[in-house]
Amino acid sequence: MSTSPLAPAGTVAGEADLRPSLTVLSGFWPATTYAVARALLAADPSLLLVRHDLTEVHVGSVQRIVRDGDGLLEDVRVDLAHGCVSCTLREDVLPTLARLARTHPGRDLILMLPEVAEPEAVAAACAHCLVDGAPVTDLLRVDSYVTVVDAEHLIDGLASTDDLKTLGIHAAADDDRAVADVVVRQIEYADTIVLWGVSRDGEFDTSRLSVLLDRMAPWTTQVRVDAELVDTHALSRQLRDTRRHRPDTPGVLTRGLEGYALGVHEPHPDCGVVSVVFRARRPFHPERLHDVLEELNGEALRSRGHLWLASQPDSVIAWDFAGGGLALGSLGRWLAALPDEHWADASDHRRLAAALDWDPYYGDRHHHLVFIGLDLTAAELHRTLATCLLTDAELADGEETWRSYPDPFVGCFPLATLTPDGGPDPDLPASPADTQGESA
Repeated sequence: MSTSPLAPAGTVAGEADLRPSLTVLSGFWPATTYAVARALLAADPSLLLVRHDLTEVHVGSVQRIVRDGDGLLEDVRVDLAHGCVSCTLREDVLPTLARLARTHPGRDLILMLPEVAEPEAVAAACAHCLVDGAPVTDLLRVDSYVTVVDAEHLIDGLASTDDLKTLGIHAAADDDRAVADVVVRQIEYADTIVLWGVSRDGEFDTSRLSVLLDRMAPWTTQVRVDAELVDTHALSRQLRDTRRHRPDTPGVLTRGLEGYALGVHEPHPDCGVVSVVFRARRPFHPERLHDVLEELNGEALRSRGHLWLASQPDSVIAWDFAGGGLALGSLGRWLAALPDEHWADASDHRRLAAALDWDPYYGDRHHHLVFIGLDLTAAELHRTLATCLLTDAELADGEETWRSYPDPFVGCFPLATLTPDGGPDPDLPASPADTQGESA
């Protein structure tokens, strides 16, 4: 139950939830995303559509546009303290949503994100950034995060090696993301994916795209839309009032640690799409893993997960590959490497997942990696990864010997020193983006 004085009475337990609902639309191809937004407005003209034009964000200005099915309600230039997407979220997007929820209590909202915005960042802002002393979720109910993908451009986006700065659409001066990074994060955080239109190569290729999306985000509901003939009311029923958003669902790189599915093992091609899950207990030898990094992702469009190295047995290492670039980063410590008093700093889900799969020798240490691509050879991929694991003889040497192995990754995944009073470890969990190490 909300305790905020800003929250409507309908949020009291046992009563109907009277808050307006919010549907968040994201997508890297704005014309396609806007087409879905217009379809929803056509089905329900009372909807309020909020979007921001970031063309001049780098000079500290954005254009806020609010409309409903009958026309334009607001078109306002907003000056920001700093020119970036995150500042736009805090300084104008959330206050605008809160204001509209208060002034139009009977009308639901659609937030159309700029093409470089990631929905997970919006979810975090909704939960933690306060507007007039309270989170915006006290005033509205986030119904669903919908990502719209353009069938004609999806493969190009996933395979792109361009970065946002090269295209002049970066979200901030220090935004070093690649196009593929944005595309995969929009897809994988969504609870609903709209596959819009058809591939230029025909129906079989469109079906292949549908399978690819299902392998990339098997936890989502997928909706296919014929862009030439859109049934707006049917689309509205599929996208609105679904209550699909689960705010407690972890981010994709920590899903495996939290006991959630990280992907599906489908080694036989379906329309050419293969998804390979690799799980193992014994650690990777750092040099042997380093030597095959390029080979492992040579045919993959996407790979993700976590692993551990024999030379750094305390560290959970995130694996994040898209668009030809691999990032490895720290996710903090394995629970087996923590004193008992520090376990309380991990989530309930993580502690439960570790307890259910605890090994008397390895503890909760394990590898959980997923590779997704076209015409991958699952057996060969497994063999390559298996050759990186410690042999029986190496395993018998023990942890002290492992720590002395030559390590190309040394210094890439620093862990903060545990405080002697049992306080929280600042690196549990940590974001791979904050502690990015090896990049290939």
